[in-house]
Amino acid sequence: MTATDRVRAADWLDRLWARGRRFLGTERAIMGGAMTWVSERNLVAALSNGGGFGVIACGSMNPAQLDAEIAATQALTTKPFGVNLITLHPELLDLVDVCTRRRVSHVVLAGALPPAPAVARVKQSGAKLLCFAPALSIAKKLVRMGADAIVIEGMEAGGHIGPVATSVLAQEILPHVSEVPVFVAGGIGHGAAIASYLEMGASGVQLGTRFVCAHESIAHPKFKRAFIRAAARDAVPSMQLDPRFPVIPVRALANDGTRAFMEKQRDVVERFTKGALSQKDAQLEIEHFWVGALRRAVIDGDIETGSLMAGQSVGMVTREQSTKDILDELMAQAIDALLTRTGATRERDAEGERAAALRSRAEA
Repeated sequence: MTATDRVRAADWLDRLWARGRRFLGTERAIMGGAMTWVSERNLVAALSNGGGFGVIACGSMNPAQLDAEIAATQALTTKPFGVNLITLHPELLDLVDVCTRRRVSHVVLAGALPPAPAVARVKQSGAKLLCFAPALSIAKKLVRMGADAIVIEGMEAGGHIGPVATSVLAQEILPHVSEVPVFVAGGIGHGAAIASYLEMGASGVQLGTRFVCAHESIAHPKFKRAFIRAAARDAVPSMQLDPRFPVIPVRALANDGTRAFMEKQRDVVERFTKGALSQKDAQLEIEHFWVGALRRAVIDGDIETGSLMAGQSVGMVTREQSTKDILDELMAQAIDALLTRTGATRERDAEGERAAALRSRAEA
C-alpha cells in the first residue's frame, strides 16, 4: 500500500461520515455515549476538543446541577457538545429549558418514547434533537415526531439494554431510514467496526465503554483497572429470576454485587411466596437493590459491590490513554480497514487485467 492509497482511504472515510460530521459540527462523527457519573465536563470537553462529540449524561441531575455542569463544560471547550436527558425524569421540561438558556446545540432524549411536549420544547429552542430507536417502526415514528437524528443501540452496550444485537438493528434500520442521520452504538470498540457501519449507511457512531479509561475520565482508578482487566464475556446482563418481578436488563461486569443481586431476588421471592411481603413491596426491594451502586463504583471505587456498567467492547480497553489518542487510534483503524478493502479491490482489478491479457494473447 502506498501513501497515496492511504490518502484515498482517508478521503473515503471523510465521504462516508460527511453527513454525520455536518450534523454534529465535528471533525469526526464519533459521539461519546452518555454514561452517568463518567460523562461529565472533563471527558465531554476532551471528546469535543479531540474532534469528536461529547455528550453530558444528565441522569438524575436537577435543573440547577445541569446548568452548572453545562457552564463548566462550556468553560473547557468552544466546540459543540450535547446533553442526554432521560425522558422519565420528573423535571424533563425544566431540563430542556436549561439546555435552551445555555444554548446547547444538540439534545438527546433517551429512555422511553419521548413525550410530545419535550420534543416540541427542544424543537422550539433551535437545538437538534436525537432520539434512540430500538426498532424500525419506532425509528420511523420518531422521525415523524420531529427527531433530527436517530441512534440505534444494540444489546452489546453497557448499562440499560434492549434484546436485539447492534448488527441486527443496523440491518433492520439503516436501509430504511434515510430522512435523517442514523448513528450506530453498542459493542463498538475498534475502527474497523466503525468503517463497516458507515459502509452500511450509518452517518456516524456512538461509543461509551471505550472512553471510560481515558486520562480525562474521572472514574476511580479501581474502576478503570476493572475495565482494563475485563474480557468481553465478563460484561453480562442482569438476570431475572421470577417473571412476576421484572428486572430491566443492565449490562455490567460480573462481581460480588451481581451475585448478591441474584440472592436478593431469591430471598424476596421466597418471602413473597410465604406471604411475608406484598407484591408491590417485593418489587420495590428488588428495584432498590442497586440504588447508589453506580456512583459507589465510579466515584468511590467500590468494584466489589458497586455497579460496573460496561459494554462488551470492554475487552478492547487495554490501557489508559488520552481521549485524543483514542479518537486518533479509532480513526487510524477505520482508515486501515478501508485501505485493506481498497487494496483488495485493486488486486482483483489487476488480476482481472492480467487474465484478460492472457486470454487476448491466447486468442491471438
